[in-house]
Amino acid sequence: MGLNMDKIRAKYNALKNGGAKGETKNNFWKPQEGEQTIRIVPTPDGDPFRDYWFHYNVGKAMGFLSPKKNFGEEDPLNDFVRSLWSDYNQTQDEETKKLAKDLSAKQRFFAPVLVRGEEDQGVRIWGFSKTVYEDILGMILDPDYGDITDIDRGFDLKVTYGKPAGAQYPKTTIKARRNPTPLSEDRNQVSAWLDNIPDYNTLFPRKTPQEVQVILDEFLMAGSNPEEVSSETTRYSNGATDVDKAFDDLL
Repeated sequence: MGLNMDKIRAKYNALKNGGAKGETKNNFWKPQEGEQTIRIVPTPDGDPFRDYWFHYNVGKAMGFLSPKKNFGEEDPLNDFVRSLWSDYNQTQDEETKKLAKDLSAKQRFFAPVLVRGEEDQGVRIWGFSKTVYEDILGMILDPDYGDITDIDRGFDLKVTYGKPAGAQYPKTTIKARRNPTPLSEDRNQVSAWLDNIPDYNTLFPRKTPQEVQVILDEFLMAGSNPEEVSSETTRYSNGATDVDKAFDDLL
């Protein structure tokens, strides 16, 4: 049996343009100030979107996946948050409510994207808010667009990021380009990109229940220092945009 030349070319292009799986490279993309064009790429299971729950602001710990929300595992932090909500329901204490909200896991959505003008960096993972996710799904369900990831007749997306006039925080908006386009005219290049989508299972910190317990214990022990607790527990408690900042720090 002879060589499959299409696969050989795809592997060669992967080495040149995207890097093979396992190489150290920046697997994430985040929009910069201004306008960029991206393409969400399809995945073998037919659903390129993923969502995960993260804890960002537990003391000095970097963000990590919630064991309970993501994997149904024992989770001391989740138990502690539930106890805080229980206390708040009985006391209506606003500080307890605020702490419960600060320590609760935050949801983040992801999709593999190719950034136009940066195709040499291969497919990367874009993390975005629930609002952006809803906008993308609405676009897909619009019969004028449909499957925006189609490699032959999908749609590039214009992503605009920045602070609107008078706004305190940056905002991300998306809009589909008017005409459908192929992901690339080079079928071998398309195969190389799709064969090298980053593996979500390797991208995010995952803690055991025991490790989460240590993080929680250290956070509670720091409660004797009001200045330290205040700076950490309020850092990302002012809405979705602060969660964006927290996620950037995690990456």
